[in-house]
Amino acid sequence: MSFILSAVDTVDTISQQDFAANYLKPRRPLVIKGLTHDWPAREKWTADYLKQTVGNKEVPLYDNAKADPSKPINAAAAHMPFDEYIDLIKSQPTELRIFFFNIFKQAPELLNDIVVPKSLMGGFIESMPAMFFGGSNSVTFLHYDIDLPHIFHTHFGGRKHVILFENKWKDRLYCLPNATYALEDYDVLNPDFEQFPALNGVEGQEVILEHGDTLFMPTGYWHWMKYLDGSFSLSLRAWDASLSRKAASIYNLAVKGGLDSLMKMALKANYAKYREKVAIKRANKAFAAGRPK
Repeated sequence: MSFILSAVDTVDTISQQDFAANYLKPRRPLVIKGLTHDWPAREKWTADYLKQTVGNKEVPLYDNAKADPSKPINAAAAHMPFDEYIDLIKSQPTELRIFFFNIFKQAPELLNDIVVPKSLMGGFIESMPAMFFGGSNSVTFLHYDIDLPHIFHTHFGGRKHVILFENKWKDRLYCLPNATYALEDYDVLNPDFEQFPALNGVEGQEVILEHGDTLFMPTGYWHWMKYLDGSFSLSLRAWDASLSRKAASIYNLAVKGGLDSLMKMALKANYAKYREKVAIKRANKAFAAGRPK
């Protein structure tokens, strides 16, 4: 057996009514290829343009290495001036990527180049647009966003491979206790199903995003991403309308995330080993029980 992956639904355009009924309310992913047709960014945002706009601002960089238990989550592997990093990803493959960069603080004029898709839904957190950059070979580890937003993820300048899983599969994905990310010891693209049997039969979806494509990722969706070319993405976040989802978001941020960070700082490698053992135990139990049903 293996993962069971199907294609993400793809449209050029969609009405608010169809989007709400078929994707927002049932929380199903969707690629909208034409959402950015009227965005100046679609044509303007080349790597060279962003390099000239942001300049030599120093940025933290991340790689594909397994997280160091002695360091906080999302600890940077290196730092580099932004313009030098852009030259790097344009010229050669690299694992290095920029994570959750608010480029608009450095260049507010870039906000004029995008259109928040309020015609599809409300609840956008307009103070939190973020950009992500990666060289070919760089990978974003499997996780879901702790604050549980809906995400409109638009890609520019190349291709990005995305694999998605509903949150109901989290135990089978070896979700670590108190965390919103998974055991990092398996390759999502080519997992060892003998070593990690609970992955067998897990259902997901996949898509290769191209320049200008927008992926709608519903709240709580697990996502793994690999840059196939040196390229970059913009994420716009929106709250789910339900009060229960907002409460879960606050709990994750205030309790789950804080507890995870505290335990990690206090216990370091011992906590890492404990979490991995619990994740494996929970995954095997869910697999044996045939969950989720």
